[in-house]
Amino acid sequence: MKLPHVQLSKLDISWEVIGSVPEELIHRHKVFPYKKEGKNIFLAMVDPLDFIALDEITLATGLQVIPALTTEAELNTVINRYLGFSQELVAAINQFETEENLLYKFTFDFDRLHHENDTPIIQAVNGIIEQAVVRGASDIHIEPHEEGIKVRFRIDGLLQEIFTLPCKVHSPLASRLKLMAKMDIAERRKPQDGRIQIKIGGRKVDLRVSSLPTIFGEKLVIRILDQEQKLRQISQLGFSEKQLKIFSKLLSFPYGMILVTGPTGSGKTTTLYAALNELHTVEKNIITIEDPVEYVFDQINQVQVNPKAGVDFAKGLRSILRQDPDIIMVGEIRDRETAQIAVRAATTGHLVLSTLHTNNAAGALTRLVDMGVESFLVASSVVGIVAQRLVRKVCPHCREEYEPDKNSPERLFLGPEYYRLPFTLIRGAGCVNCNFTGYKGRTAIQEVLIVESEERDFLLEKADAETIQEAAVKKGMITMRADGLEKALKGITTVQEVMRVTINL
Repeated sequence: MKLPHVQLSKLDISWEVIGSVPEELIHRHKVFPYKKEGKNIFLAMVDPLDFIALDEITLATGLQVIPALTTEAELNTVINRYLGFSQELVAAINQFETEENLLYKFTFDFDRLHHENDTPIIQAVNGIIEQAVVRGASDIHIEPHEEGIKVRFRIDGLLQEIFTLPCKVHSPLASRLKLMAKMDIAERRKPQDGRIQIKIGGRKVDLRVSSLPTIFGEKLVIRILDQEQKLRQISQLGFSEKQLKIFSKLLSFPYGMILVTGPTGSGKTTTLYAALNELHTVEKNIITIEDPVEYVFDQINQVQVNPKAGVDFAKGLRSILRQDPDIIMVGEIRDRETAQIAVRAATTGHLVLSTLHTNNAAGALTRLVDMGVESFLVASSVVGIVAQRLVRKVCPHCREEYEPDKNSPERLFLGPEYYRLPFTLIRGAGCVNCNFTGYKGRTAIQEVLIVESEERDFLLEKADAETIQEAAVKKGMITMRADGLEKALKGITTVQEVMRVTINL
């Protein structure tokens, strides 16, 4: 046919070109414009012999269509990247107005997202937020660079580049978001924080906005907190059968401290919420202090940290102790004062749940001592620790079996018994449903440490975290790495994912 083959995913396509063809025609005829020269529009098509499509697009655009061949997979990739949001957003990008007064038109009713009276800047901001929520993103990154404004979504723990906007839209886009978040739009030299509360698709969504000055302008990061996300049970957290029994045993303790550890974004708060859901009864007074409150419970008293009002974790925790609590949840132990109050609460008849940033379970014990809590208090208060990481799950739509190559990283990571043994693993081939990543959704890998007499003796002897960890493993504790490899061998995740999150453990 003498037609060129186009790899759309490797091209940087401008918004002017994309806006030349109505989005409805792009979806209906499986085509995508990738270049425009004069009166010619270059069109990548799955079926270049579709003369009806060629005629309709010629009529709609008034341009001469020059077809090229592409694959359906390539086409779906770029449609998801550029047009995974509304047609109105593309139109808005092409007709941006920068008059400051247009920024002040508040439209927080996201259920009317594409209202005809909305200005282009409002349509653009609403379109970006809507698409992030629909895709299940946890964060939106809006990053100014010399060549354009990159918009990236964090989906399943990893950032994915969604599209690039022209540089001219940065100032009105940033101003609109800052205005919605009640931030100072005139201040562009200092970092700021703000908050937006919206309803979208009937769901309440809380947006935490953070700005950071860079050499090309303000970078904005929006954390998405779905207030109406489905609350998980502890049986849905990815615990193995053995670890679930141990964790359930810890939650049955009448007093003491249970810690959940891991880096930022490892699902610690989700685990705590599931634990509270398990513990919640009419007979118990449960109070939490959090920053921010990510899920609203019925019949549980939740306190939001508010530094401007003088309510931090330490002061809030002191006040909670005067409220006759049975169970206390502290969002995070960040400083010595909070640690000391929480430990003393755990030794005086309260069950305290909290989080720490440590690499493994044993590290939480020595971390509290390093923060200034006496070792005998840590030994007598902490009853158990859960350390966890999140790994991506294999996409159920494109999962396939494969045998790792000899001397491959997977075989080396699994251990000597797998060096030569023939076996198969599961991976995702990549499809439209997982945005060609091979992964869809996440699950946790955990290790659960019960603090018993041996661990307490180690603490009193000022032993380091490695010694405590080794002793726990000898007693039968399943490490995060071992738990992850078990899930990889079952086809839940991949060995590469386990390597990614446990390589430093």
